[in-house]
Amino acid sequence: MPWQNNSGGPWGGGGGKDGGRGPWGQGGGNRGGGGDRPPNLEDLIRRGQERVKQVLPGGPIGSRGLALIALVVALAWLATGIYTVEPDEQGIVKTFGAYSRQTGPGISYHLPWPIESVETPKVTRENQINVGIRYDGNRQTDVLEESLMLTGDENIVDVDFTVFWVIRDAPEFLFNVEDVDATIKAVAESAMREVVGRNNQQRILTEDRDKIQREAQQLMQTTLDAYKAGVTIQRVQLQRVDPPQSVIDAFRDVQAARADAERLRNEAETYRNQKVPQAQGRAAQIKQDAEAYKSQTVAQAQGEAQRFLSVYEQYKLAPDVTRERLYLETMERILGGTNKIIVDGAGEGVVPYLPLDQLRAKPAAPAEAEAPASADGSTSPFGGR
Repeated sequence: MPWQNNSGGPWGGGGGKDGGRGPWGQGGGNRGGGGDRPPNLEDLIRRGQERVKQVLPGGPIGSRGLALIALVVALAWLATGIYTVEPDEQGIVKTFGAYSRQTGPGISYHLPWPIESVETPKVTRENQINVGIRYDGNRQTDVLEESLMLTGDENIVDVDFTVFWVIRDAPEFLFNVEDVDATIKAVAESAMREVVGRNNQQRILTEDRDKIQREAQQLMQTTLDAYKAGVTIQRVQLQRVDPPQSVIDAFRDVQAARADAERLRNEAETYRNQKVPQAQGRAAQIKQDAEAYKSQTVAQAQGEAQRFLSVYEQYKLAPDVTRERLYLETMERILGGTNKIIVDGAGEGVVPYLPLDQLRAKPAAPAEAEAPASADGSTSPFGGR
């Protein structure tokens, strides 16, 4: 047969019986005629069979050897179906590319490829997507085509934010959306533009940041659920919300003016809160004093009226006595606080114009007035010797 031909040449035995041989037993010495012939395929097959015979026990390959080879190959192929699912992963088995079943953490088995295959997405890891900004190591780059957004009052703001998400349903995550990261990013940018477009610039830059984050998160989740993307938006975090760089200086001046206005308003409110309670306290005090005066005056009038009625009752019982009593009490009340000089009938001849009241009120002169002393030590009332 052809494979029994050991003629010389690069693939045949050459140089005699003891000539050197190559890796397939070819002659390695003198190359005779036929050295330019291509290798003989049948010869290669025969030599391969000889090598296999040397490896396998039992001599020539028979049906038993072929069965053993097939068994080893089959076992190796079946062993490729063993796989491990980590604690933070979920195993998704596909049969001919279609979803078949889920497996939990641990060692599992699926039919080898191409019948079945497995994917193990990390379902507990929190992923994040940046919109409007890129990080390259420690360097930060703004992406204006993503971050510039139109507000409800027709102004422009520069919004950079980050979306944090996790896998909620692994089969939906793998089979319903082709590029999940790109889809989430597009949905996040669209939702944020819608939320920003419903608010005015001032509130976005100051007091409505938390509200905008919540509304954007809810809108993103609703849209992704409609896509059946199988993910949950954990939170939306605004990184930076500023006016465009070209007008930021003017905007800061406006913000400073508004801050001054707010400060002055607060000072006015403080002054008002201080003065109004004081005025209210004074008004309450005046009102209480008026009420007290009213009560006192009414009580006094009622007392005087009651006194008058009591006197009137006594007057009806004894008019003369009561009349005299009223006269005496009245004169006592009138003359009680004045200086009085009583002149009886023996005082006729008193000068009518003599100021008796003033004479009485004048302080009395000392009993003895000082006089200059005489030479002998005596004194004279007239100052002489």
